[in-house]
Amino acid sequence: MKSFNSKITTFFTQIFVLITLILFHANSALKYNNPNNNVDKFLNCLPLHTNASIPINKAIYTPKNASFPSILQAYIRNLRFNVSTTPKPLAIIAALDKSHVKATVICAKANGLEIRVRSGGHDYEGLSYVSPNPFVILDFFNLRSIDIDPVSQTGWVESGATLGELYYNIANKSNTLAFPAGVCFTVGVGGHFSGGGYGTLLRKFGLTVDHIVDAEIVDPFGRILNRETMGEDLFWAIRGGGASSFCVVLRWKIKLVRVPDTVTTFLVQKKLNENASDIFYQWQHVAPNIDPNLFVRVQAQVVNKVLSLSFIALYLGKARDLVNLMDNEFPLLGLKQQDCVEQRWVESHLLFNNLPLNTPLDIFLSRIPYMHLTYDKHKSDYVEKAIPKAGLDKLWEKMIEFENVTMQFNPYGGKMGEVSENATPFPHRKGRLFKIQYLAYWADPSLEVLHGNMKAIREVYGFMTQFVSNNPREAFLNYRDIDIGTNVNNSTGFAFDFFKGNLKRLLMVKARVDPTNFFRNEQSIPVLPSYTNRV
Repeated sequence: MKSFNSKITTFFTQIFVLITLILFHANSALKYNNPNNNVDKFLNCLPLHTNASIPINKAIYTPKNASFPSILQAYIRNLRFNVSTTPKPLAIIAALDKSHVKATVICAKANGLEIRVRSGGHDYEGLSYVSPNPFVILDFFNLRSIDIDPVSQTGWVESGATLGELYYNIANKSNTLAFPAGVCFTVGVGGHFSGGGYGTLLRKFGLTVDHIVDAEIVDPFGRILNRETMGEDLFWAIRGGGASSFCVVLRWKIKLVRVPDTVTTFLVQKKLNENASDIFYQWQHVAPNIDPNLFVRVQAQVVNKVLSLSFIALYLGKARDLVNLMDNEFPLLGLKQQDCVEQRWVESHLLFNNLPLNTPLDIFLSRIPYMHLTYDKHKSDYVEKAIPKAGLDKLWEKMIEFENVTMQFNPYGGKMGEVSENATPFPHRKGRLFKIQYLAYWADPSLEVLHGNMKAIREVYGFMTQFVSNNPREAFLNYRDIDIGTNVNNSTGFAFDFFKGNLKRLLMVKARVDPTNFFRNEQSIPVLPSYTNRV
């Protein structure tokens, strides 16, 4: 009996200890995750890890500061993430020095706060400045120096610079140097570079990441590393694998490319009753295979139930040669000499941004989008086989039905077919005819309009399933689309769409360089136990 009572006592003692431990850890977790307990510790920690000659207090903004809302909203480009219900950061660190970046990483990690890193604010899903968990924004808008060396044809670019600032600086040094990146000049280089990056030089020179030769980063332990000290695996990962999964990139070293001092652009618009569908059908076969000096984007848009196709092009050469090339290779478009404009490479971006050709180049230094801010949603696809004419006819009908969905078709081929799929994490290269971006913009903030536009773009995207890549249905990381999935419960399905066979190497890199998964967002590379055990 005494033995039985002893066992009962022992049993209840163990239960009591277990419950106490559970309550203790629950209370600790609540305290740890309570932003009110941690943000002050975070802020007090920052000066301990910074360069004393550049005080970090001038870079800190909290909700107590009158300027906090304006700093937060200054680089929100999608109004869907600038409403009262959008989660707000506990603080914004607008770093003035690399030591401020290092301190933010060290102190956020020590106090259980997430970091969201923002360069230009063009993240389509707001992942660079919104989190459901207690978080701080590390904002790079003050770190945007650019140093171009025309002799070595290289340059160092801080992550907070915009593409426009980069192009302006290159043009000030040379009319025959360029860099293969995007046409939207208010985009920050940080996210654009790390996600892959492409522009009108795609077919001639490949991707942005194909021309990055070094980088300086802050890793999850607060160490400042370069290509040599970070190692080739991590350097490979940040060039197209999304640096926000692994580290913070302070600056990038780029290799510039040579272009003619005179290039040619054109814009030709066709409506359906002007043979637009047949022209597009020919474009599918011609654009990926024509001279790689020519890039012809097509934009399909509906206005007042009338669909038109805009053929927008950059040619690295003179207008006369371009017209001859088009007459031989793409006659249906009917390009004329008067359709063409000869100009410098930097000026070609004006046309792709729908700006007057005489716009002063100072526009490239503006960090404010020239278009009014809107609510928007984007999606992406890759096409490997030409869409049949019957399919195109149904696509145009679908677009006219919903009206507010625009589609951009960007041709591949050329250099894109020459670079290995695993040269960088970006795998969408050989065999793709073109990439599609789906876009929907609206100004009305009502939920009804929101739901209507989200439904429209998803309907058009759903219709295109039969014509695009599958197993996986490939997607472009820089065209953020939360619809394709997240890493909840360590899911990697969405990441396979982005990276295909390169995902395994990215998982290995993540497990090695960030085993505690400090750098994370809803679509970052997760830490999987099976990969952690390998390193």
